[in-house]
Amino acid sequence: MPFRYRLQKILDFRIRKKEEQLLVVQKAQQEVFIAEENIRKNNEEIVSTKSNMRHADPMMYEAYDNYLVHLWEKAEQLEQIRVEKQNILDAEKHKLVLLEQAVKVLEKHKEKSREAYIEEEKAQELKKYSELGVTRFFAQSVEKQEEEEKEILKQLEALDNEGK
Repeated sequence: MPFRYRLQKILDFRIRKKEEQLLVVQKAQQEVFIAEENIRKNNEEIVSTKSNMRHADPMMYEAYDNYLVHLWEKAEQLEQIRVEKQNILDAEKHKLVLLEQAVKVLEKHKEKSREAYIEEEKAQELKKYSELGVTRFFAQSVEKQEEEEKEILKQLEALDNEGK
């Protein structure tokens, strides 16, 4: 009879949960990447605005200053968003690690159960062979004893025939 793990459904459930959590982590990583990309674009906008301000008409300086203040405020907001997304990502990674540990525990238990099953199968097989050996030995000893008895009977018959 092949090995059948009694907790296989639980193991499958935990593996499924781990895979779902992996997708959540990937999605969170994508959101962090998007937030970082938005920060990069905003920084590029600040640099280009500063560069354009140097070549602009002095009457436009105030507008450029206002726009730069707006971009810096936007940069702070984007950094806060990135930090929030990073915290979410870290929490999701922690959940993933816990789920992976739960799966590893059951996989290790399954492996130990399989090894115990194999050992038990070997023990039963050895017992069966041992019983066969004992039976065969007993049958051979009975057969040998019968042959010896036949030999003794032949010798007695030979002695009887000589005596007559």
